Amino acid sequence: MTPNSTPQSPHGIHVPLVTPFTSAGDVAVEALEALAHEVLDAGAAGIVALGTTAETAALDPAERDLVTDVCARVCRERGALLSVGAGASGTRAAEESLAQLKRWPEATAALVTVPPFLRPSAAGVLAHFTRLAEVSPVPLIVYHIPYRTGQSLDAAALRAIGALPGVAGVKYAVGAVDQDAVALLGDLPDGFEVLAGDDAYLSPMLALGAAGGILASAHLATARFAELARAWRAGDAERARPLGHALARLSAACFSEPNPAVVKGVLHAQGRIPTPDVRLPLLPAAPESVAAVQRALIGL
Repeated sequence: MTPNSTPQSPHGIHVPLVTPFTSAGDVAVEALEALAHEVLDAGAAGIVALGTTAETAALDPAERDLVTDVCARVCRERGALLSVGAGASGTRAAEESLAQLKRWPEATAALVTVPPFLRPSAAGVLAHFTRLAEVSPVPLIVYHIPYRTGQSLDAAALRAIGALPGVAGVKYAVGAVDQDAVALLGDLPDGFEVLAGDDAYLSPMLALGAAGGILASAHLATARFAELARAWRAGDAERARPLGHALARLSAACFSEPNPAVVKGVLHAQGRIPTPDVRLPLLPAAPESVAAVQRALIGL
């Protein structure tokens, strides 16, 4: 990591913002800016630009820069944490991606996926992140999502990565609260935090000691997700358990179709974005999927 970047421990609820589109198919800049302010007003600790939820793979380079510009401006105004999705399958390409973040001094971290498709050994993944941490202008949050990358890492491998200078945390999204999650949270390297990445498992991950979460469904009921994080941090299990169950039901409904189609459908129904549109190969959510989330929101 470069000398002018200081690791900042990630904490709280971070919202990986969707990219809203106009009816003409362009990035809806005003809606994106409004969303960023809304989730911060509701208690989010930070936002993530160019996460999976942003449909980053379907954006062209100019659109990715535009989205980052908007998010950076809001975080600068609000003093909020800004993480930006970066990285690539190859280490050299990932270095180049991270170097671009020098353009946004507001960025406090880069969300970097474990190298997809190549399926290197655990030692290769460690070498990859060792190199990236050495050259990145900002601290890294490792995005561990094996059902997308095809690469599983155990607690020992994640602990070794987490011990690297310049690695601030991991977004843990393995589709379960598994033995490796328990082992990792029971013995974290200094200065390294776990953020829940599977929305439905936020509550048990917080109960085990996760510092927060990066959660697409936190576009909705943001204040309640922030309340859940505070409750577990305070050890208030009586308040946290029922709220955690209710939010898990909401999250399950949000992911009934490929992300972010359902979240966008609900945001559009709420009048917060101009269209529910996603870009191919994603398809818009079915009306019944949107309605299920709206029912789950009642009473939260």
